[in-house]
Amino acid sequence: MPAPDKIVTPIVTAVQPLADSVAARIREKVISGELSPGEHLSEVSLSEELQVSRNTLREVFRLLTKEGILRHEANRGVFVTTPSISTIIDIYRIRRLIECQALAGAYPRHPAIAKMREAVESAKEARKAGRWLAVGSADIAFHSAIVELADSPRLSAFYSHISLELRLVFGLLKDPEYLHAPFVDQNEKLIEQVEAGNFKQAAEMLDSYLQQAERFIMLAYSKAIEG
Repeated sequence: MPAPDKIVTPIVTAVQPLADSVAARIREKVISGELSPGEHLSEVSLSEELQVSRNTLREVFRLLTKEGILRHEANRGVFVTTPSISTIIDIYRIRRLIECQALAGAYPRHPAIAKMREAVESAKEARKAGRWLAVGSADIAFHSAIVELADSPRLSAFYSHISLELRLVFGLLKDPEYLHAPFVDQNEKLIEQVEAGNFKQAAEMLDSYLQQAERFIMLAYSKAIEG
């Protein structure tokens, strides 16, 4: 009687989970503003800092290049992506579509409202201390909380990538105070409307706010390029 086929058990390695974990750490560096658009990533120094092999780091670079966070240039290495004007326009179009709808359809006492308030207070504290990159991070947290109002994990996951690209846009502008200062008080006015249950009015405010923000970013971006 022939012997039964041998069952081969696949070998599961920790390479992919490790790569995912390291990729998340590099994304956090982008979100915090620690890594700037156009910055060259040293394979040697980054592998030492993150305590991973260069093979793992190369896999991480492939993941983040596929996401559009990094770019590879032949014979030059890996760099943080620099957003284009068309990217900025597209980001703000997507933001208006997602955030305004999430806000208009929200309901009172949603847990994300408390996150919005927390982000506003964090931004005010950071502003007082002159920590403008932290103000930018609080602003991103504020808008991510708006998306959470939609109760869609898929939408929130998609928006997390938009937030990364948005931080890259912020990183193009070398004066974070000039960039973030005008929006701290606007975020507070917005959350006040939300806390009062005026969701439709808040959504209209947000649409106007995002159009203003896009014009502001485009103007600052143009000045940065000219400079």
